[in-house]
Amino acid sequence: MAPARQHLAIEHERTYRATVGSQAVDLPLVQVADDVTIALLICVDHGVAFSETAGRELADLLRDAEPDVVVSVATMGIPLAIEVTRALGHDDYVILHKTPKIHLGNTWAEPVRSITTGADQTLRLDPARVDAVRGRRVAVVDDVVSTGASLRAALNLLRRAGANPVVVGSFLIEGQQWRGALGPDAALVRSLGAIPLFHAGADGHLVEDWSGDPS
Repeated sequence: MAPARQHLAIEHERTYRATVGSQAVDLPLVQVADDVTIALLICVDHGVAFSETAGRELADLLRDAEPDVVVSVATMGIPLAIEVTRALGHDDYVILHKTPKIHLGNTWAEPVRSITTGADQTLRLDPARVDAVRGRRVAVVDDVVSTGASLRAALNLLRRAGANPVVVGSFLIEGQQWRGALGPDAALVRSLGAIPLFHAGADGHLVEDWSGDPS
């Protein structure tokens, strides 16, 4: 059951305390739309020890799915992919890219729109890395699953490349909107914690929204 809605004073509260596995972190509150504020997790801002511990704990959640390779999205997903791969006892991992590069081309590409950028982007798999995922059991990892758009694009792209995504791991899930975007694939998601979205209340406070629905 989702926690009850709570109020945060806009004029006083600029961070939100979130639990990521065994760790607690204070996340800045960032407005991303007229009536949507998010608690922003940028894992590279929390140091090496944070990523190492969270990566190890996330790997423990994914281990029984027996993934052969870990896949994540650049750039924020790179430290996560490294730590989960290390904790699983693997050596290789694959990174999907949102920034165009000459060697990536457009053969393995999927459109995506991110809540944090608010812009249309393209997710790309390096053609030279297709054999690293084709016919293999894949764990897709990300720092936060929010709208589900980036994750949906990653799963589509990997399946086109012949991969078998068997589990999705995330430090945090945000709201519930991602469930509708992922459909049956929502059952693959495992996380170390959960955070709400926030909407402005009539009394000038932020209201926690665990459903992802502004109403």
